[in-house]
Amino acid sequence: MPFPSMRRRDFFLTPAGAVVTPSLLRAMQLKPGAPDLRYRQVHLDFHTSELVEEIGAQFDPDEFVQTLEKARVNSITCFARCHHGMIYYDTKANPERRHPHLKRNLLKEQIEACHKRNIRVPIYTTIMWDHYTAQRHTDWLVTDEKGVPVGTPILEPGFYRRLCYNTPYRDFLRTHVTEICETLPVDGFFFDIVHDTPCACWHCRELMKKQGLDPANAVQRSAFAHKTMVEWQREMTALVRRHHKDATIFYNAGHIGPAHREMADSFSHWELESLPSGGWGYLDFPLKVRYTRTLGLDSLGMTGKFHTSWGDFHSLKNPAALQFECFQMLALGAKCSVGDQLHPTGRIDPATYELIGSVYREVEKKEPWCKGSRPLADVGVMTPEEFLTGFTGGSASREIPSAAFGVVRMLTELGCQFDILDSKSDFGKYKVLVLPDRIPVDAALAVKIEAFVAEGGAVLASYASGLTPEGDKFALECLGVEYKGDAPYSPDFLAIDGLLSTGLPKTELVMYLKGKHVAAAPGSEVLVQTNVPYFNRTWDHFFSHRHTPSAGTPGYPGVVRNGRCVYFMHPVFAQYQANAPLWVKRLVGNAMKQLLAEPLVVLDAPSSTIVALNEQPQERRWVAHLLHYIPERRGTALDVIEDVIPVADVKLRVRTGRAVRRVTCVPQGRALEFRQEGAYTAFTLPKLEGHQMIAIEL
Repeated sequence: MPFPSMRRRDFFLTPAGAVVTPSLLRAMQLKPGAPDLRYRQVHLDFHTSELVEEIGAQFDPDEFVQTLEKARVNSITCFARCHHGMIYYDTKANPERRHPHLKRNLLKEQIEACHKRNIRVPIYTTIMWDHYTAQRHTDWLVTDEKGVPVGTPILEPGFYRRLCYNTPYRDFLRTHVTEICETLPVDGFFFDIVHDTPCACWHCRELMKKQGLDPANAVQRSAFAHKTMVEWQREMTALVRRHHKDATIFYNAGHIGPAHREMADSFSHWELESLPSGGWGYLDFPLKVRYTRTLGLDSLGMTGKFHTSWGDFHSLKNPAALQFECFQMLALGAKCSVGDQLHPTGRIDPATYELIGSVYREVEKKEPWCKGSRPLADVGVMTPEEFLTGFTGGSASREIPSAAFGVVRMLTELGCQFDILDSKSDFGKYKVLVLPDRIPVDAALAVKIEAFVAEGGAVLASYASGLTPEGDKFALECLGVEYKGDAPYSPDFLAIDGLLSTGLPKTELVMYLKGKHVAAAPGSEVLVQTNVPYFNRTWDHFFSHRHTPSAGTPGYPGVVRNGRCVYFMHPVFAQYQANAPLWVKRLVGNAMKQLLAEPLVVLDAPSSTIVALNEQPQERRWVAHLLHYIPERRGTALDVIEDVIPVADVKLRVRTGRAVRRVTCVPQGRALEFRQEGAYTAFTLPKLEGHQMIAIEL
């Protein structure tokens, strides 16, 4: 079996004797005709104002491709049309949109130069942002319920007004993409700014009325916008496939989440736009990729060379930061993409590609231990994002619930091997299912989770997770708690003792966020009791600077165990994302040890160390990735990584469950001593400096 926690399924053996399941086929992209995603991509922005002259005048095809080759770039997304609405190839369909100062057939020359050196060139075109169109066709703009265009005010700089799919703009897009398909070599398409923004324009109102919908109803308007976007994507994918059946196709909304499951048939892969310094932060990419890697399509991580975000000209990211961002992509099962922006002259910047090349040369060396791999995980985490009120996909990481980021941060620091799931995911291969803070459970999901527990799975839930969608009672009997309502006191205090007290003082510890008042059902065990304060803090009842201390009076259960299920009454994951109390992480970590006695990985290293475990079935080996980079808030605007701080004597135990032939640091080829400890293979890495892969040959 591929790893010990997988339940039995249909499978076949490769010639090397590796077990390959249907889900593994999806995860490894072994489907016939699957597109070839490269590991070392650049996304070359070219949003260029019509007010600038000499566009592309200094473009040198040989210099361009030689610079890419030297940086070991083997795929580069180049522009057909930008957010200014300008076109960068010779167009007969829309000659008025060709940049007025473009000096050459730029996109075609870029493609031809790259193809001579076996560099792929997916083609970029913008969708909802097009300044040229927005200025000339205000009747094509997305409008809100007041009739106001959505996006940049007309007298402010920016091209962020959104265009509606249901206007004649849809015909323009069809003609535009058809021309590209018929006149240029097409490796793939990157369709940008593809959102489901609710629209109340005349065209949408008329279509809604024809479908029996009420344009004045905000919920119906939102659902109609989502349906419109999904149908448009399918229409555009069919158009591309008629011309180029093997082209890669991606629709970018700045975020990939549970709403994308239903859209997967329009995509060839996922590109996870996630510039940590550009507003997404360092938790965004791992949250996304731990979900997309369960959907059966390949994933490409996307960061940027910029110090901040897109359009930050003449800036460079710190080398250590770019290392971490790309190497973490490899560790979590994704390929790499780095964003850049070409200067209007068309001259590629050597310093930028020295930076990118310094990382991509290392990525190239690491690829043999990444190709055909799939992540191993024994913990599944349901995402609260799926249950946002009115959720239809989201367009930015800031819309993601704090509990989603908190659970990713905490479980990563605890060394857990986990995937992010939604209610449609297969829970069967996981040993523990985590329901962080706000996972409402309807009747169908309750049956699914109860069956998971009945088959031997364990559940860790917190706060409102497990309640019915109405929030009036617990839908999961397996949690062993009865719902009484909101906790009457906040903050309140956990009296630390017993099974969950390892690594903690036996005292009272504050829980800052209000919890849920529950009672332990018959047969359940209260692991931690909550003590209450003298009173809640109000205008006429307050104590000291922040909150009232404990009165030492037991109030209600804080943590309850029922067999293989543990329930925390507080929103522990949102709390950890807010201010990271160590005692909260240790309590959850101790609970996880109760539910998962033999995890896939046991790491003895600073909590800033990341460990990820992947499997290469055809090579009959597992590969452990260890990373140690520390993001710091050195300025008020964003986190940076400047220094690579070595860590000595990193100890790792991996539950291989079978004999191991060799443990080797790769790509260096340096063997490590190891020993078998029951189901575990144990070894020590003498020095971790940045990123180290360790191959475990079975």
